[in-house]
Amino acid sequence: MPLKVKRIDVRRFEEAGAQGKMQKIGLFETERFFCDVYCLLPGQAQKPHAHVGADKVYVLLEGTVTATIGDDQVSLSAGDCVLAPAGTAHGISNGGTSPAALLVFMAPRP
Repeated sequence: MPLKVKRIDVRRFEEAGAQGKMQKIGLFETERFFCDVYCLLPGQAQKPHAHVGADKVYVLLEGTVTATIGDDQVSLSAGDCVLAPAGTAHGISNGGTSPAALLVFMAPRP
């Protein structure tokens, strides 16, 4: 079976600004997991929420964000990653002055 290679624009900051909310760009999705890129302009956030039975990993590609995992908050910069275990409230916010992009994995898929 040949490998599928996708080439897409994974930095949609213009759309994030036009719509006033962070953009989620789906890269891959199977019955078992998904992989997205989240684009956040300064001031944008993903409100804390939880997924019962699914772990999520945030990997910061560019910019800076604050990740909230349970009662803890941590500042992430490019190359940093953090795990949100299943059932734990989690969210991200861009309180900086430049756009931020994150690679996001979740398994199993909700």
